Amino acid sequence: MDLVSVVGLIIGVILLSGAIILGGQPILFIDIEAMMIVGGGTMAAIMINYSWAKLQKLPSLIRIAFAKSDQDSEEVIDLLVQFAEKARREGLLALEQDVMEVDDQFLQKGVQLVVDGTDPELVRNILETKLTFLEERHHEGQGILKQMGVLSPAFGMIGTLIGLIQMLAELDDPTQLGAGMAVALLTTFYGALLANLLFIPMAGKLEATSHEEILMKEVMIEGILSIQAGENPRIVEEKLRAFMSDEQTAEETEEAGVGEQVVMEENA
Repeated sequence: MDLVSVVGLIIGVILLSGAIILGGQPILFIDIEAMMIVGGGTMAAIMINYSWAKLQKLPSLIRIAFAKSDQDSEEVIDLLVQFAEKARREGLLALEQDVMEVDDQFLQKGVQLVVDGTDPELVRNILETKLTFLEERHHEGQGILKQMGVLSPAFGMIGTLIGLIQMLAELDDPTQLGAGMAVALLTTFYGALLANLLFIPMAGKLEATSHEEILMKEVMIEGILSIQAGENPRIVEEKLRAFMSDEQTAEETEEAGVGEQVVMEENA
């Protein structure tokens, strides 16, 4: 579980709820009709837009949005460097047993292709094809949440129109104006809240997670091909670390500097 995402959602709910409660009469912000218009309309439109097979993935998309990434770039690079050292020392066939213990199926498949003696160009084509389809599946999942982020405010506006129509139809009865106005405003509120606190942020989180995963897969492809080419493990490590951002490199350098300073202080 990604605590930052969960804490962000909790903070948003608490602050908004607190503002509503401090304003007095929080019961005014609960309206079944408005919920039906925004929630029901959004889900109905999504069901029209996407097939059932794709909608079944929605719960897993939400889980991924709040899940912590289990891929560590350092671990992946270290593992590939270890493979490069062993392959250079004992040959590619020596990796056959090690590859079976790899959890990542993409990395496992790539190393297995190399162990089987597949042509390097074919290895690259196979892995890049897998990566392309993976990226398309990710975009598809992001698209569902982005579409929900677009539709919920739209149905909020539809609810506003419904409320205004009901209000105008009861101008001769002042007691009914409040109910119509409440539906008119609350549907817009619900639509904007769902879009900006849930759907759009979750789509953004999925996009960031997808970018990180795609980058790691590209690191794996480059590492696998370098191992197959029999490159020096040090060169392999430098090549793979080139994929890391300047911020990550600077952070590692800073941590290394702090570690050296601590050692010097202890020896002093």
